[in-house]
Amino acid sequence: MILRDPVHGLVAFESEEDSIVPRLLGAREMQRLRRIRQLGLTSLAYPGAEHTRFSHAIGAAHVMKLLLVRLRQIDRELPFWQRVTSERARDAIAAALLHDVGHGPLSHLFEAAMPGAVEHETWTARILLDPACELHQILAEDDPSLPRRVADLVAGKHELPYLARAVSGTFDVDRCDYLLRDAHATGVRYGDYDLPWLLRSLRFSEPSGPPGHHAPSLAIDGQKGIVAIESFLLARYFMFQQVYFHKATRAAEWMIGAILRRALALVVDGTRLPVLPPAIAAVAAGDVPTLEQYLDLDDQVLLGAIHAWEEAKDPTLSDLCRRLRARSLFKTIELSPEAHGEDEGSTSHAFGAIDDEARTKALATARAIAEERGLDPDLYVGLDVATDTPYAEDDSLHVVFPKGRPRPPSEVSFLLDRLRNETLTRCRLIFAPELRDAMREAFVR
Repeated sequence: MILRDPVHGLVAFESEEDSIVPRLLGAREMQRLRRIRQLGLTSLAYPGAEHTRFSHAIGAAHVMKLLLVRLRQIDRELPFWQRVTSERARDAIAAALLHDVGHGPLSHLFEAAMPGAVEHETWTARILLDPACELHQILAEDDPSLPRRVADLVAGKHELPYLARAVSGTFDVDRCDYLLRDAHATGVRYGDYDLPWLLRSLRFSEPSGPPGHHAPSLAIDGQKGIVAIESFLLARYFMFQQVYFHKATRAAEWMIGAILRRALALVVDGTRLPVLPPAIAAVAAGDVPTLEQYLDLDDQVLLGAIHAWEEAKDPTLSDLCRRLRARSLFKTIELSPEAHGEDEGSTSHAFGAIDDEARTKALATARAIAEERGLDPDLYVGLDVATDTPYAEDDSLHVVFPKGRPRPPSEVSFLLDRLRNETLTRCRLIFAPELRDAMREAFVR
């Protein structure tokens, strides 16, 4: 199989080790990822962001192939039982391809919006381990124990820690692909970094424990690769600032959450909706959706239901659905010590976080404004707190020099020392557009 990819160019799966990829791509559970956008509703802010989890999965598998090539160039110094065998390579490529197969509609949005939702990682494991799933059957055809090994790799567990971290770690094939792919699709070049040079600079660090008993972790050649790893981690930081926490995206996602909350409340009260996907009906009944019900959900199903709910008898649900489909998005005001409540239409670039007491007071004020104007404060006003730690330092990646001990990247980079374990927080009030003047009067100084 040879594919053309807008990010990586030609992507080929032609060897015996990756011969399982074309068969996995044909599975029903993988084809479903064609109908799930990688960035959810981000296309409402960046029109090009229409790429899917399917294309990202292929990209992640391709990056894993590139990584395995590099690992085989440097693993000769390891005992043979710690090297990349053909079996381990196949497992790692399959895990890279399948790591996102459990995502719900609109990617992370669905599990965040549904009360008590099961995390997508749990759904991924269920899909891989359920004998009724086509992916499980394809994996088991090669080796009955392969579904379990792939599920463990996706969860970051393997006898070779460096291989587990390649699937789930600070520097993993998931991040390597999605940063480049999301930057390409959105036109935000801050997500670009030098992947070929970063891979070329990989080394192994000295293993801990008795010789021959502990596999080493991945490391960066300090003389060649420190700028590459800085670029990689800063790219992630910038993409969260510019794309993943964009105000229009967060407002649209909050509106989806409000729509689902209203729909669930109506169903619980006995109201019949024009369309009700079985998975959402199960949640309304207090149950966890079956795997079959979950796999029937995708972007088209969810957005189709929201379109149908525009005709719902409940005026609030109908109104919220109409606004979303017409891209009449809720407005936002950022709450931060530096911005002093400055409206996001300004040039403020503050990313601080106000304390819990200030957030609670701000939300109470906003809710009171909504109530005064006859709008349900639970559905037309909200507080959105988006957080991420772009560089959470762990033991999965070190920097090595010709002499001296392996060191964490933050010890040899003042940039990464500053970024290490810092949490990026964006705290915003979200509200219906007709409340904007009153909100500005209350919060913008």
